[in-house]
Amino acid sequence: MSSKEVKAALKNAREAIRNKEYKEALKHCKAVLKQDKNNYNAWVFIGVAAAELEQPDQAKTAYKKAAELDPDQLLAWQGLLNLCEKNDTSDNKHELLGIYQKLMELYESSDKQKWHEVCLKLVDLYHQEKKYREVAKTWSRLIQLKQQDGAGKEELHQLWKKMIQLLVDKVECQDNETQQLLITAFENVLSSLDKIPSDNHQKLSTDYIKFLSKLRHEEDKLKLACEVLIAQYPNSSSSLEVLGMHFIQTECFSEEAMQCFTRLNKMDPTNGPGLIGLGIKAMQEKRYEEAAKNLTEGLKQERSAVIAWFYLAEIQLRMHKYEETISSCRQGLKLLESSVRDGNIPQKNKLLHLQAEAMVRSGDPNNAEKAFGILEQLPNTSEPVVLAMKGQAYLNKGLIKQASQIATDLTGSYPNLAETWELQGLINYTQKYYMRAEQSFRNAVKIKADCGEYYYYLGLTYWFMGEEMRKDKTKTATHLLKAAKLDTYNGRTFCFLGHYYRDIVQDKSRARGCYKKAFELNNSDEEAGAAVVDLSVELGDMETALAVLRTVTDQSSAGTAKWAWLRRGLYYIRINQNSQAVADLQAALRADPKDSNCWECLGEAYLSRGGYTATLKAFTKASELNPNSVYNIYKIAAIKQILGKYAEAVTEYKQIIQNSKNYVPALKGLGECYLMMARSSLSDCLDGRALDSAEQALQYLAGAVLFRPDVSCLWKLIGDTCTTLHVLSPAKVNIRVSAILTGQNEKSNVQTLNKEELLRLGGRCYGRALTLMSASANLWCDLGVNYYRQAQHLATTGEENVVSELQEKSLQCLKKSVMLDSKNHLYWNALGVVASCKGIENYALAQHAFIKSVQVEQNNVVAWTNLGATYLKNESIELAHEAFKVAQSLEPSYVMCWIGQALIAEAVGSYETMDLFRHTTELGVNTEGAKGYAHWVCATLQDKSNRNSELYKYNIVQMNAISAAQVVMSKYTERIQTDATAFTMLGYLNEYLNLKKQAGAAYHRAVVLLQNTEDEEKLKYARRNWARALCAAGQYQEAIQAYKLNPLVEIDDITGLALAYLKKGLLQESAKAYEKALTAARTEKEKAHILIALAMIEFKKNRMDNAKTLLFKCSMLKEPSIESLQALCALGLSKKDTTLTTAALNELFKHWGKTSSTYETCLLSSGMFSLQGNSVAVQRQAAKAVHSNPADPALWTLLSRLVPQHTPQKAEGGAVAGNIAQILSFHHTKNALLFSAVNQLAADKHAAEDKKNNALKTIQKAVHLYPDDPAVWASLMAACHIEKTLSHLKDTKPKQTALEELFVTTITAKVETEKTIPVLYLRSLENWSLQQAATGLKEMGRHSQAEAFCTKVLKRHPDHPVVFLLLRQIQCEQLLLSHQQLPDTVLEELKKAVMSNFTSVTAWHWLAEVYKSQGLMVAAEMCYRQGLQISSQQGDMNGKLSSLLRLALLALSLSTIKCQKNRWTSLVKEATSEAQKISFCPLAGLFQALLQFIVKMGARETRRLLERVIYQPGYTESIASVARWYLLRHLWAKNDDELITVLLQNAKTNGDSRVEELYRKLIESS
Repeated sequence: MSSKEVKAALKNAREAIRNKEYKEALKHCKAVLKQDKNNYNAWVFIGVAAAELEQPDQAKTAYKKAAELDPDQLLAWQGLLNLCEKNDTSDNKHELLGIYQKLMELYESSDKQKWHEVCLKLVDLYHQEKKYREVAKTWSRLIQLKQQDGAGKEELHQLWKKMIQLLVDKVECQDNETQQLLITAFENVLSSLDKIPSDNHQKLSTDYIKFLSKLRHEEDKLKLACEVLIAQYPNSSSSLEVLGMHFIQTECFSEEAMQCFTRLNKMDPTNGPGLIGLGIKAMQEKRYEEAAKNLTEGLKQERSAVIAWFYLAEIQLRMHKYEETISSCRQGLKLLESSVRDGNIPQKNKLLHLQAEAMVRSGDPNNAEKAFGILEQLPNTSEPVVLAMKGQAYLNKGLIKQASQIATDLTGSYPNLAETWELQGLINYTQKYYMRAEQSFRNAVKIKADCGEYYYYLGLTYWFMGEEMRKDKTKTATHLLKAAKLDTYNGRTFCFLGHYYRDIVQDKSRARGCYKKAFELNNSDEEAGAAVVDLSVELGDMETALAVLRTVTDQSSAGTAKWAWLRRGLYYIRINQNSQAVADLQAALRADPKDSNCWECLGEAYLSRGGYTATLKAFTKASELNPNSVYNIYKIAAIKQILGKYAEAVTEYKQIIQNSKNYVPALKGLGECYLMMARSSLSDCLDGRALDSAEQALQYLAGAVLFRPDVSCLWKLIGDTCTTLHVLSPAKVNIRVSAILTGQNEKSNVQTLNKEELLRLGGRCYGRALTLMSASANLWCDLGVNYYRQAQHLATTGEENVVSELQEKSLQCLKKSVMLDSKNHLYWNALGVVASCKGIENYALAQHAFIKSVQVEQNNVVAWTNLGATYLKNESIELAHEAFKVAQSLEPSYVMCWIGQALIAEAVGSYETMDLFRHTTELGVNTEGAKGYAHWVCATLQDKSNRNSELYKYNIVQMNAISAAQVVMSKYTERIQTDATAFTMLGYLNEYLNLKKQAGAAYHRAVVLLQNTEDEEKLKYARRNWARALCAAGQYQEAIQAYKLNPLVEIDDITGLALAYLKKGLLQESAKAYEKALTAARTEKEKAHILIALAMIEFKKNRMDNAKTLLFKCSMLKEPSIESLQALCALGLSKKDTTLTTAALNELFKHWGKTSSTYETCLLSSGMFSLQGNSVAVQRQAAKAVHSNPADPALWTLLSRLVPQHTPQKAEGGAVAGNIAQILSFHHTKNALLFSAVNQLAADKHAAEDKKNNALKTIQKAVHLYPDDPAVWASLMAACHIEKTLSHLKDTKPKQTALEELFVTTITAKVETEKTIPVLYLRSLENWSLQQAATGLKEMGRHSQAEAFCTKVLKRHPDHPVVFLLLRQIQCEQLLLSHQQLPDTVLEELKKAVMSNFTSVTAWHWLAEVYKSQGLMVAAEMCYRQGLQISSQQGDMNGKLSSLLRLALLALSLSTIKCQKNRWTSLVKEATSEAQKISFCPLAGLFQALLQFIVKMGARETRRLLERVIYQPGYTESIASVARWYLLRHLWAKNDDELITVLLQNAKTNGDSRVEELYRKLIESS
């Protein structure tokens, strides 16, 4: 290629670049380079094109090649510059430095502007790389060129200023050349300023001075600059401040420096350098407090002054503030670490030495450990002073051996060193070798006589020296005073001087002064602080004590200064500032949570504040920490007593008594607790418990007065205990009292007192208390009340003279109490009560007393109530109502005012009377309210005409009135045992609640009380009630005798006697009595009832026609009796006479809804449907009755009973019905629970499915409620058997095993003791339990146990056919398991066993199974047919259905036999059809489908029958699973893939894995 072609190619390349065709340009350039490898322009163009194509490496190579070819050409360098600036990497930055330098060289002569730009970029890059020397040189060259070019003064000023900004950072780290260039810059900047002085000039000058202060070798320039600046700006402190900091950092404290610091302080008292300088000056003059203060304040401004920290630490060490010294040293060392320079090493060593010394002198073992590490950092660790410090550190840690080794070495090497003898003396002092210690410290004093610390150690040595030195402490005082003189900052010196003046000289004032000085020097000295506070308190100077405490608590952190918080807390307790006391004592406990005394004090503070729960916790903690403290246990008991936890308090008090039998406060506390427990029991009508508590109270109080008979409160408590029992019946009160109280001399004797004697004893005890405190109004009032209670008791005996005398005494005592204290409303109230009582009846005085009581205390509900009672007694009903109304407004829960309102309502005939009396029983047990409410309940119950009224439903049913009245009357009759009317009402209420025995007992008590009266009518009525209750309780002979006590004239007595005869089984006598009653009958209804009773007797005599005649005679009366129709219906059912039953039912249905016989009618009609075998109609009839009467619990119970027996598929509904019956009435709870459980069993509600709602849970609840009912236990046995069977099927471990014999034993025991249930029913339960037990054992594979069980039963009951059959079944099963052919003799024996239980359907079924196992199919068929016949005769639909299905299954198994006229096929059809007629039977449907499969597998009918079982509702999953299996085989044979898919989907939905497994096998086989 010619040169012409090269030029053309280069031109084309340039054009291509201009047109942004960079690849084309590269082609042209490469073509040129092939011809001319050193073509400069070609390499430049390649660099440009490659850069644009984002190929930086290729571009850089091309540019570098071009620059090598011609270094003086700009194009390549400019390309490199652009490329490196565009790609900002570390490598490119390094290359930029060379590029910038080359470009500056090229531009310097050609283009000044470009040179300036490149120069700025280079300086910036140097600055980024922190190459300050190159920055300074380059910038100086820039300024030099500007000066040559004649730049103006302002421009040059800005350039010098910019240079300062670039170089001012870290000037102390720069080299000398750079620092000199920076000095030149400052000087030029300052000289180029036009306006001097000015703010700008002042700022620049200040910066210049600060810069010079960092250069140690420029001190002269610094001083000169400061003098110039001070001269120019005399009011500015900045120059002085910089100069001062320079003096501080260079540790120059000359006269000139001090003048600088003084001038600074005058200009600005808070100036940091000035304060630091003055502090150092004060230190030199030994004014340490001032020095420390100035240095501390100065360092707040100048925290970076390391030397100031050193001096502060040194001052603090001399002032014995070791922790502050350590902190200051740490601050200085921290600053030194942040600015590492060679010149810092001496300062660091000084600080380390000072810090180590402070740590050693502090005496803290932890600091000693740290001191070892610090001492190792010192350069000369072998110096004797350092070794002495190390020895003291060992001593502080308790390492005496190591310390002694160092001391020995120092003694041998440096005997003239004071520190050597100090260490030796401290070791001897620590080991209590005081004589040696004395000698060592004396040697130290000889060497360094001006060291106060050595004198202090000598003083301590003398203080703790032998007995003689203890008696004469003058040496101690002399040396301590010398130490105090030489070292006025050692607080421990003054503390021991305080000990000396306090303990030896007995001068508390001087001692306090010494302690105060010690505390002022070291406010962390707890010993000194506590001493100065305690002495100030003793001297009566509380202000000083509080000032000290406030100083400590204000400065203390959390968990410190326990002594101060404790003392201040105790002070606040004394002045009743309890909240503040609690806060302070809590702070003390944070410091020491294990201090039992602190916890005691905190408990006292809580107690004073009224926080009883917190007090209890505090004293409990104190007792845990100090178990031997009796006081803590006593306070715990006392607080529990206040909180009403009397039983717990008694336990605590007894714990004290066990260790200190004569501890009177504990005995008194026990008496009070038992007294309060007695009162609480009395309020709850727990009279027996109250008597026991009162007896215990008297026992412990007697023990207390034995030790302290001079304490009146003990006698008062005894009187209170005796008087408290006044409410009890005299028959109950027989209390054993210590002979100490009864006046006998024998201490061990105990005397039994009755109520009268007990009340007298209470009066005597009050009198004894009055002899000790005759002016106590409270005791006079208590004595008056006691006399009043004695009078109340004696009023029942008829001793009127004694009663009057006691009442008069009571009145005079209460007047005395009022005279002594007329401001107590309780005394006035008691006076009013006594004045209004029977025998005094001074209503004017009573009214006056009650009004005075109200005036004294307006919130006085008792006085207002008593005032109302007074008005009511005087028939002022309106005033009484107003008084009661005020009482109610004051305290709505006070029962007596409500009783007053109830009495007023009763007097005016208000309908709210019963509600008011009921409300009184809800508020609390009270005799007046109880009797009033019971009276109204009984009166309402006796009125039979109001049963459907809203008032009756609310007052009696909704409010549960009968139970409530029975409860309160039970408590009333326990308290008042002489009220025959109350016992009659209680018996009446017990009868309603079916509490027959309790009713009989109450009526008998009424008879006993009325026998001594002249009211014969009431006595006859009571005897009649008693006899009726006896008859109801099954005590028929006693009832007959009771009825005969009355003249048999009244029809109620005659019919009652007749019923008792009937129940007793004396039918003839009963018939005669009823015939006699028939003549005395006055109404048609009475005659009808008597005729029905006579018909019952005829029925029992098996004279059905006579019974029917009598019942028909009843229906012929003018007023036909519903009961007679019911009896006719029942008679028809018992004789299975559907005609008679239907006729009677039709008549009953005419009265449906008109009478309350719905339940009986429903029961009879259900029985009729059951007789007809219509199970569905039985359930529907009960459901219909429930829908008509949804509020009748009896109907819900009946429905729950019928469902599992007749329609078990609806068992879940039956369970719901039982639950509803429980909710509606508690009278049906037992039956409802049982029936609900049976329904749950039928509905598969087991514990595995639902842990909360299952049959076992329900029956367990019934067992807890009714443990005496054998039916409940039988049900529990059934539920447990089912749970155990399910566990066996699921291969899980049952929760309970081997319960069969336990259940049988329990049921047998309950059957033997039960008298109210029919005997046949009980025998059936027992037989069932025996069968169930044997069956359960057999099913679990425990054949030997089952056989032994049956044998055991047969020994007791040898003629028990059921058990005999069970035994044979068990024995036979063992033979069958061996798979051997049974001999004919065995089969005959089994048949005999079944024949002995001929009516047992299950027995025939079992025999059929035996025949099947032996291949005797015809014999098995005959057994099934026999079972079918028996169940049909018995009307047992379940047995009939079971027989038909078993017969069908037998026939189905034989239907596969191929023979003509296979009768088994017909038998399957016949049996399943009959089963379907009885009720919907899924198993029968399955058998029909399987028969069709066997007979004609491929028929369409087969598929239809199997699909019905699978897809229609009502079939259980187990049955549907079998049908799926056969349907799959049918569909596989038909190759019906679509229906197979549907079937498999159904199987998957129901979790039927067997069908899916069969499908896989069929596919594999195909």
